[in-house]
Amino acid sequence: MRIGRLKIPKERIAPAIGSEGEVKKKIETEAGVELEYNSDTGEIIIKGKKGEPLGIMKARNTLKALGRGFAPEKAFELLDEEVYLDVIDITRYSGKSDKAKTRLKGRVIGRDGKTRRMIEEYTGTSVSIYGKTVACIGPPDKVQVAREAIDMLLDGAPHSAVYNFLSNKKEEAEKPLELWK
Repeated sequence: MRIGRLKIPKERIAPAIGSEGEVKKKIETEAGVELEYNSDTGEIIIKGKKGEPLGIMKARNTLKALGRGFAPEKAFELLDEEVYLDVIDITRYSGKSDKAKTRLKGRVIGRDGKTRRMIEEYTGTSVSIYGKTVACIGPPDKVQVAREAIDMLLDGAPHSAVYNFLSNKKEEAEKPLELWK
């Protein structure tokens, strides 16, 4: 039996279990693992069947997404191996300053959530800003574009430049491939 460990914020343990344990059951069933939660420390032990490392990885990513503030329905998308989770640590940009962290989170969220919504709409991903992280769920190529946009914002790029970047990337993705000219 293989074992994986993961620590998530204590306040996110309840959503990672679900009322009546339905979230826990779904992860265990879909990923083929057994989960043990410690609500005092926030640690989760993932026990996978021998020869099934993919199940542990799927469960770990799903639980990590729950720990980063995603709703269970969104996090369950990670049970599909074609869906990817990317977590960006804001402190890489802000240092230890809480004021800088708050400002950077605000840049990613935007006025009334506009920037976050645009990133999600233009890339087809889901974005969660929680604690000191920005996390993104979606297909790998789309998550990469979302990450670039988020990195631009955290680096201080003007919002208009990020919106233009997203618009250009969306147009590129929608353009038909002209292979047979």
